[in-house]
Amino acid sequence: MDFTSLYNHHEREVFAAVMESAPQYPEIHREPELLADVACVALNRLPPRYIRHAVDYSFYLTEQERHDVDAAIKEAVAHAFEFVQSRSALRARQR
Repeated sequence: MDFTSLYNHHEREVFAAVMESAPQYPEIHREPELLADVACVALNRLPPRYIRHAVDYSFYLTEQERHDVDAAIKEAVAHAFEFVQSRSALRARQR
C-alpha cells in the first residue's frame, strides 16, 4: 500500500502563512531555521486534517467552515511567532 499521497491539509496553509508573516518578525526572519520552529508550534495547535487531494478537503467544507479554518490557522501562526520569539529572547538572555 502506498501512503505517500497522504498529507495534513494544514501543512501547506501554515507554511504559506508563516512565510507571509515572517517579515513582521525580523528577529525570527533573520534566522530562517526558526521559521520551521514556528511552523511546528502552529501545526501542533491545529487539529490534523489528513487528505489525499486538496479538492477532497475543500469540497466538503461550507463557506463558514473555510473561514473558521483560515482564522484558526492565522491565530495559530500568530501565537507560534510570539512563542518562538519569546523563547529566543529568553535563550539569548541566558547566554
